[in-house]
This record gives sequence, structure tokens and C-alpha cells, in this order.
Amino acid sequence: MAMAGSLEALRELNRLRVIDALRQRGTASRSEIARHTGLSRTTVTTLVNDLQAKGLVVEQPLLESQGRGRPPTLLRLDPAAGAVVGIHFDHRHLRVAVADLSSTVLAEQWENLDVDHAATTALDAATELVEVVLAEAGIERSRVVGIGSALSGPVTRDGTVGSTVILPGWAGLNAADELSERLGMAVAVDNDANLGALAEISFGAGRGLKDVIYVMVSSGIGAGIVLGGQLHRGGTGLAGELGHVLVRSDGAVCRCGNRGCLETVASTDAVLDLLRPTHGADITVRDLVELIQSGDVGARRVVTDAGREIGRVVAGLCNILSPAAVIVGGDLSAAGGELVNGINESLERHALPSVVAALEVKAGVLGDRAEVLGALALVIGDTDRLRSAGLVAVQGLSYGGRDQTDRAARTHHVTTQGGTL
Repeated sequence: MAMAGSLEALRELNRLRVIDALRQRGTASRSEIARHTGLSRTTVTTLVNDLQAKGLVVEQPLLESQGRGRPPTLLRLDPAAGAVVGIHFDHRHLRVAVADLSSTVLAEQWENLDVDHAATTALDAATELVEVVLAEAGIERSRVVGIGSALSGPVTRDGTVGSTVILPGWAGLNAADELSERLGMAVAVDNDANLGALAEISFGAGRGLKDVIYVMVSSGIGAGIVLGGQLHRGGTGLAGELGHVLVRSDGAVCRCGNRGCLETVASTDAVLDLLRPTHGADITVRDLVELIQSGDVGARRVVTDAGREIGRVVAGLCNILSPAAVIVGGDLSAAGGELVNGINESLERHALPSVVAALEVKAGVLGDRAEVLGALALVIGDTDRLRSAGLVAVQGLSYGGRDQTDRAARTHHVTTQGGTL
């Protein structure tokens, strides 16, 4: 009996390896799965048959072959097998999306909201917006495998907000527990830079790379660090607080209480402050992007300078970690090549030549959706969660929620139905 139990446990693990391969690749033939997992073709065929019988894997319709012979049959996770929800609490807005297990976004909406100072309001709004996107996508609650959430502030490993100044309304709050109580199921919460990094390596500019530094430049500056294909969160979960590295010992006082942090000279707020005397007190990031696109010399200069300051700090990180790529995201990344060029300049000057030669600096491609897509990837990529769900919703998970309410006055629909991440 013990031997039978061990064999079944091994078989379950191998089934999850097949699921993981399909989750990462989208579609794959049996031979490709065998190469990806290291399992034999015969074993893969048996496991795929099991998963097809459970309704978790389906065959992709064959396209007409352009060459000789019959093309291999492609497999994919069955979109009907389950769904995941992603939530992003940004400083000034809330975004919620639902996707199937093949990483296709089924519905997505956002609304303007003061997230920083109104934790309870934001949590309640997220709960209601989850109901809205599930209804819009036609997803039954029993099909939801899990929920991931990105929060624009430091988050410890247990989901507690670890700052009294960045998110003053959330200080000491366990966001994971609060959301879980409202939604009636486990919620995974992480820092927005971490999940932006996860999104870019899963669906964006870092796809296929194992060692990446994702630099998020917004009202704060953070880094998502990916090592060996896994997020590096550090012992406390707070790794990557790039914005609070000292760059000027006699600089301005930072909101963290120290002086001269990188954030005080290179965040979006710092850049806009430099332009206000000449470009108006009400200049916004969108205005800044338009100025750069029109060739405004002052706007281009301050963004390039910000990139140089960021690059000096990132150079030290690159010397230590030697990543394959530095991917730049966040609000200021929309400013275009000036930011990336500034970072590149400092890397070439301050990082080891051998390190610089082996890495690429590029802008992220997911824009302001990166964090919510990362929240989805956090759940879709969690093999342990798939196991606890009985191999993806086989046992029929459910969670409680509030009745859907009409939020049309302050909710924005994002037309991404049917769009793969």
C-alpha cells in the first residue's frame, strides 16, 4: 500500500509538471512537453490522457500544414477548467481582471480611487469589482482557483503592509487576510514591483529569461528581482526597495525619513517638480510624455538625468547579480527612450564591462497593466495552489462575496475580452 501511495504521489507530481509546461508555453505537443519536463514520451502520453479525462487538457484544433506530413497535435489547458482573479491597488486607482488558466484575460475593469489613505474603502471596492468582472466574464464562483493582488507599497511575507508613510491608510494592515475575509478564499498579496517583474518575464519583455531586474519608476522606485526564474523577496519579503538607496548625503528629506534617497531625485514626482517652474504647476506625467514626444529639450533632459541616477544604483545591483536584462516599467517608462538611455549610460560607466556586455536594458511592454497581469500570473504559476485545488477546480472551490452593484459612474471597462496576456 505504501508503494502504491508513493507511485500515485509521483504521478501527481508529474501531472503538475505537465500542467506547468502548458501554463508556461500556452500550447505544446507531447514531444515538446517531454523535452520541457525531462519525462519520457510514453509517460507524457499517459499523463496527458489522465488530464484529458479530468477535463484539464484539451487538444488545439490543427491548422493546415504548410509542409509535408501531418503536423503534431498541440495541447493546451482547458479554459473551462478554472479561472483566476488579479487585483492591483495603485496609489490612485484600482484595477481588477479575471483570466482563464491558459492566461487569456476574460474581463478587466478599473476605477479611480484614493487607495493610499482609504484602505477599507479600497478593499470594499475591490470586493465589489471582483463580482463585476466575474459576472461580465460569465465565470461561476466555483471555477475560481485563486486570487492574487498587487499593492503599491512594501509588503512582508505574511501580507502585512510594512510602511506608515507610503500607504498611510494601510500601515500594519494584513492585506491578504483582509481580502481573504471579504472574498471568502485565500488571497496572495505581493509588492507591485515584484508582480510587474513577474508579468514581464511571463508575458512581456523578459519572457524566457531567468535572471532579470525589473525597475519600476513611478511616484516611488522599486525593483522586482528575478533569480533563476523565481522572484527574490528576501528574508522579510521587502527586497528591492531601490528608491531608498542613498544617492545624495545632503539631499532632500525622503518620505521614509532619510535624506537623499534615489526617490527624491528620480521618481515621477521629483522629475515633475523640476519642470514646474518652466512648464506650469499642474504638469502631469501624461503632459511630460507629450512634451518628450514633441521634442521638448527640458523634458528630455530631466528624464535622462533621472535615468542616469537610477542607472548608478542599478549598476551596483547588476555587479552583484549579473542579470540577463534590466527591464524598465512604471509610469515614467512611458517617457520613452530617454529614461532607458540614461540608465544605459550609467551602467556603462559604473558597472563591470563584462556584466554590461551580457545584459540588455529595455522598456517593459505591458504598461500600466503589468501589475494586475502579474497578480494573475502569481496564481496561475503557483503549482502548490493547483495541487490544493484538487488539480484545478476539480473539487469545486467556491467563495462568498457581496452582491454586484452598479458602479458605472466611476468604473472603466477595459476591452480585453479574449485577449491573451
